[in-house]
Order: sequence, then C-alpha cells, then structure tokens
Amino acid sequence: MENMPITPKGLRFVLAGLIVMVAGYILLAGGGVKDPEVFNYAMFDFRRLVAAPVVILCGVVVIIAGIMNKDKDVKQE
Repeated sequence: MENMPITPKGLRFVLAGLIVMVAGYILLAGGGVKDPEVFNYAMFDFRRLVAAPVVILCGVVVIIAGIMNKDKDVKQE
C-alpha cells in the first residue's frame, strides 16, 4: 500500500468531501412547482442561492485537501 498515490487518511478526506458535496446538492434541491404559470419565490431563498453553493465549494476544498495530503508516516520515494 506504500505505492498508492493517495494515503488512507487522504481517502477519508475525499470521502468526507463527497458527503459534504452531496449535502450541498440536497440543500440545492426543491423549489419547483406543479403549475408553470405560478411563480415560486422559494427558488430564490438564501438556502439555494448562498448556503448550498458554499457547502458544495467546501466539499471541493476538502477533496482537494485529501488529494494533496501527505502522511509523514508513509515512506515517500
């Protein structure tokens, strides 16, 4: 396992980042209406415009940190 480009700790970071991104996409979902003639202001609330994209970007940052992470215990060649 010493030749793997990603460490076990980094893999946990990547999985945690994916979970955070899924949570962001869940926050982004919804706001639709059955009748297209009715305008729904719920599409433009704080959760969908600000919170969900910030959560998704945090997930991307966690994934990048997991990929770039180097364990000091793992022998590097």
